[in-house]
Amino acid sequence: MEAKAIAKWVRVSPDRARLVAREIAGKPVDEALLIVQFAKSKGARALRKALESAVANAEHNYEMDVDRLYVKEARVDKGPFLKRMKPRSRGRADIIRRPTSHITVVVAEREEGD
Repeated sequence: MEAKAIAKWVRVSPDRARLVAREIAGKPVDEALLIVQFAKSKGARALRKALESAVANAEHNYEMDVDRLYVKEARVDKGPFLKRMKPRSRGRADIIRRPTSHITVVVAEREEGD
């Protein structure tokens, strides 16, 4: 049994969020929550919200035991760019591309033998 949470259009670069996502994949939920709580990146805040939501979904919707949960998958996909214009010299303009991310966190229960 699995439970997941998806946070879409998060205003953080996917590369920055993936650094933290790689750290928490495969870890028990309590250890993963500590990692994202004390990481000093903007992506860690978004991952923490998605992870807490996935744990709440597992507990409430599927009645899983929270103590046996682990992070089965933590994926960060590219979202659309927010495009902004910035004036430059001689009447020109540059396009500033602000990246967004789609964060998916899947938690599952460990089996008795694992």
